[in-house]
Amino acid sequence: MLTLALPKGRLAEESIELMLERGWLSGRPDPDSKELIYKDPKGKVRILLVRSQDVATYVEQNSADAGIVGWDVLLEGDYDLLLPLDLLIGKCRLSVAGPKGWSLSSGERKVRVATKYPNIAKDFFLKKGINCEVIKLYGSIELAPLVGLSDCIVDLVSTGGTLRANNLEEIEVIMESTARLVFNRSALYTKRAEVGEFLESFALTEKQL
Repeated sequence: MLTLALPKGRLAEESIELMLERGWLSGRPDPDSKELIYKDPKGKVRILLVRSQDVATYVEQNSADAGIVGWDVLLEGDYDLLLPLDLLIGKCRLSVAGPKGWSLSSGERKVRVATKYPNIAKDFFLKKGINCEVIKLYGSIELAPLVGLSDCIVDLVSTGGTLRANNLEEIEVIMESTARLVFNRSALYTKRAEVGEFLESFALTEKQL
């Protein structure tokens, strides 16, 4: 049995749909259940539902054999995982956003940036030659420029609805992100048959690792 870490929310739903199509699940976990571990009756996979930022850590530390995680999370962290494979789900973009009328050339000597992605944000502004102060937040990022905590934000954008609802606008796209399938090195050897079957069901081969 493979243990798979999934991020809670929309990406988990898309991942579960994909596994249903590939025959790895016999049904969906109960959406009303508070349980964080789901063992499919087929006995082929066990699912751990965790925060998106924690998926890679669970896999890296061998608490899960594999995981499905956004490319943005993998780039932000420094994880020892096998080369991620693009599943082409969970599409979104990581962007700079700010109040209407604000721009990257607004003239501030130091730009204050609120984000869950301090490493990506620092690298982006450094390459632009812009001095920045990063303020790390874990939620409600859009609130920061509204109350004067930051000049702008760096956050994931899907439809842009949350930005518009808070009178913010997307200024520049830093990167596009999709979900990636990752394995730890141990699983490739201790569960080689299961890993091979899983990869084959997604039309992937071990040579791509």
